[in-house]
Amino acid sequence: MMNPLIAILISLFIPFAAMAQKAISFLTEDGGVIFADIYGTGDKAVVLAHGGQFNKESWAKQAQTLSTHGFQVLALDFRGYGKSHGPSDSDPESAPLYLDVLGAVRYLREAGAKSVSVVGGSMGGAAAGDACIDSKPGEIDRVVMLGAAPNQPADKLKCPVLFIVARDDTDGDAPRLPGIRKQYEHAPQPKKLIILDGSAHAQWLFQTDQGERVMREILRFLSQ
Repeated sequence: MMNPLIAILISLFIPFAAMAQKAISFLTEDGGVIFADIYGTGDKAVVLAHGGQFNKESWAKQAQTLSTHGFQVLALDFRGYGKSHGPSDSDPESAPLYLDVLGAVRYLREAGAKSVSVVGGSMGGAAAGDACIDSKPGEIDRVVMLGAAPNQPADKLKCPVLFIVARDDTDGDAPRLPGIRKQYEHAPQPKKLIILDGSAHAQWLFQTDQGERVMREILRFLSQ
């Protein structure tokens, strides 16, 4: 569960203009109920999957940017966050979060989206990669993983992938880059790895002087 102080800090990053257009909910394959915010309209869609210290509201600025570039955006709360709930929600990081991502993808497909990509940070990035692996062919168009890699073997990825990680990003004392690079090397083409300077992890990259570049790279990749 998110520390309330962290939630307050995140809220300081969210501009008042970046408000969700509507709130929705959907069911997951294993009986979970996931709540999410929708920004924008259109038949090109993007799912935003947050990290362990974040929530759906933490994506508000990025969601607004994506929607102004013609994407319909769904920012979800994983089970165990906000009102979302489901099996293993007391320990989200060990829960089948890829099912939450797949539920979001299928919600958008059923609502008429012709393409659906996923952008995930940290825990959400791993869930996005696993969702791509577990998806039906063509169900997910592209995946962006910030400071993350799939939990499952990356050679099973079914769509183009973009990995973005800071060179000195660490998990405790261990650098994340070697593990992410190893998964990247095993991922099928087309793929791309962007290594940034600094140590900011996943969504925290948006709060650095590299934030604008990260957003440009995401937009370029999703628009290809």
